[in-house]
Amino acid sequence: MAAETASAAARHGLSHQEVWIGRTGLSFGVERVLFQERSPYQEVAVLQTDAFGRLLTLDGVVMLTEHDEFVYHEMIAHPALAARGDAKRVLIIGGGDGGTAREVLRHGSVETLDLVEIDGLVVEAAKRFFPHLSSSFADPRLKLHLADGVAFVRDAPPETYDLIIVDSTDPIGIAEGLFTRDFYTDCVAALHHRGLLVVQSESPFDPTQAHVVREVRRLFEALLPCARTYLACIPTYPLGLWSFTVGAKTPMTLEEPAAAPPFAHELRYYTPAVHRAAFALPAFVTHLLES
Repeated sequence: MAAETASAAARHGLSHQEVWIGRTGLSFGVERVLFQERSPYQEVAVLQTDAFGRLLTLDGVVMLTEHDEFVYHEMIAHPALAARGDAKRVLIIGGGDGGTAREVLRHGSVETLDLVEIDGLVVEAAKRFFPHLSSSFADPRLKLHLADGVAFVRDAPPETYDLIIVDSTDPIGIAEGLFTRDFYTDCVAALHHRGLLVVQSESPFDPTQAHVVREVRRLFEALLPCARTYLACIPTYPLGLWSFTVGAKTPMTLEEPAAAPPFAHELRYYTPAVHRAAFALPAFVTHLLES
């Protein structure tokens, strides 16, 4: 697959960017490199591709593409917001591209949104090359904090937020601390008594990361009375199927939206029906969670 893509790219005068998971690779035809700089934390690059538009990578790992970013951003934000229905105070850890903030701010109930991104270079790249995402930074409800998310949550006053979204990279390097019991414990403490916590929890298909799906779910079940795993299909993420884990500080029906969002016609992936279906897990994912 990667070889065929590379050959096709060469015929059209393109280079290619390969992303490998073990021995499985995904290759993008790259027209040009738009941006490439190293911050104190990671290398940030923006590539112009032939099929997926602009592509953002951190240390060579695909974070988003113009073609399919809407899936991830809609599905990390709307299920929890729709289940709760009236979240006013929201915190996003990570998400420096602005895409998750864009989706959160569609909800009229949201009065304040704190976004904590450790790497200002990610925000800079997003503002320059992904204006359809970073336009969210202009919303007066959003306050950007260039800070360590672990420390920010640890220092947050108790019961501050109705919803915390952890929009992190993979659990390696600077993001390792965002997948620990201590961090989740601090998140729960920072939640209102009816608050929700949602995180991206990796791919159940990826043999190097499937254990993360299970471990995150178990941590949520240990800390919250209500925890669920749900799925979305994201073509440019490793092996295509991605998981999210959501938990509530008070028991509630997470699988059912309180109401269809009034902006539903603006969305490209999330619907109330997709919300319900996302929580219907394939047998192999159920077995993974129970193993």
